Amino acid sequence: MYKNIEELTLLLLYLTSWEDEDIPSGHKLRRSWKGYPFEILNKLNDEKLIIGSKRAKSVYLTDEGIKQAKEVLKKYIDKEE
Repeated sequence: MYKNIEELTLLLLYLTSWEDEDIPSGHKLRRSWKGYPFEILNKLNDEKLIIGSKRAKSVYLTDEGIKQAKEVLKKYIDKEE
């Protein structure tokens, strides 16, 4: 059950994210507010799907996090068809 919650939280983080520019490097990053249970966010962080300070109110999705979120989106879209 927790795997489904983790997947859906990652998906929500992705769907509510916006593109932000990292000032020093100029790279584009996906950022999202972290208004979800900390235990799930910590697990996603441990899996290197998101990164961010515990003090910050937002997190960044890693490339792998974005990739997995897109796979979850396809998984749930295909179920409806």
